[in-house]
Amino acid sequence: MGYKVAVVGATGNVGREVLQTMAERNFPADDVVALASSRSVGTEVAYGDEKNIKVQDLATFDFTGTDIVLSSPGAKISEQFSPKAAAAGAVVIDNTSFWRMDPDVPLVVPEVNPEALDGWKKKGIVANPNCSTIQMVVALKPLHEAGKIKRVVVSTYQSVSGGGKEAMDELFTQTRGIFVNDPITKEKFTKQIAFNVIPHIDVFMDDGSTKEEWKMVVETKKILDPSIKVSATAVRAPVFVGHAESVNIEFENDMDHLKAREVLESAEGVVVVDYRQDEGYVTPVECAGEDAVYISRIRDDITVENGVNMWVVADNLRKGAALNAVQIAEKMIERGLI
Repeated sequence: MGYKVAVVGATGNVGREVLQTMAERNFPADDVVALASSRSVGTEVAYGDEKNIKVQDLATFDFTGTDIVLSSPGAKISEQFSPKAAAAGAVVIDNTSFWRMDPDVPLVVPEVNPEALDGWKKKGIVANPNCSTIQMVVALKPLHEAGKIKRVVVSTYQSVSGGGKEAMDELFTQTRGIFVNDPITKEKFTKQIAFNVIPHIDVFMDDGSTKEEWKMVVETKKILDPSIKVSATAVRAPVFVGHAESVNIEFENDMDHLKAREVLESAEGVVVVDYRQDEGYVTPVECAGEDAVYISRIRDDITVENGVNMWVVADNLRKGAALNAVQIAEKMIERGLI
């Protein structure tokens, strides 16, 4: 059976990646609709290598008869249109931040908590987690099952594509400007991003954390285990695509780097590339365009009992967004939920 699928926010970075991912994975869709704002109507977006789809107006689209909506339009737009699509009978898989902490909306990473999908009918919406959370919990889930995680301390090195096309343009423009001695202009970021790192993603909260850091804490608890303590520092790095994370884990039960490596090497969605030599690890440049979560630099933390450090890298536009959303749809079909 083929499904009718609507991709909301089809002209954005994630929307385009969703269409590409669907085509690559031969998603069972008989009809694919690209939706965006009125200013994009009539433009074309690629669906695979051989087909282009004309963009239609989200504001006037009738979702009746649509089976699946893969939505990445921004939180405010999702607040308005995701319930409309769900009311018309579609399953909405939403990649924005708006629905993630709604107790009636499953927050899902298919390799981690597919059972949560069974609750999708409460609102007809399934939420895609934050990109930095997704890659971390894919790595944490098998380790949690093996040794029960007590505490996680994570520092991220997040690419500018997480901030959208304008953020990518700003990195490019600033980098070029430095070489030709043009003045640096800042519009998307609070400080210069070229040849710099910025410890500030999203807005600041009352406790001094940023909202990006808060997301990693609360989403990990909702997806994996509410008893896990998480401390996060989120940093924007001058990288176009690919998020990296330095992750320190403390376990309740016996765990060392040898056991952690053994567990991770057999985990779903994970590729271990960890050689203690030059180039024996993965960086964002190598992970761009790839589906897996890559894990390197696995080693003991000698300051605590049962502590392990590791380096986690993934393409934030794919596993951190588009691929995870498509995998949710695939998992729902597999479980007979659609």
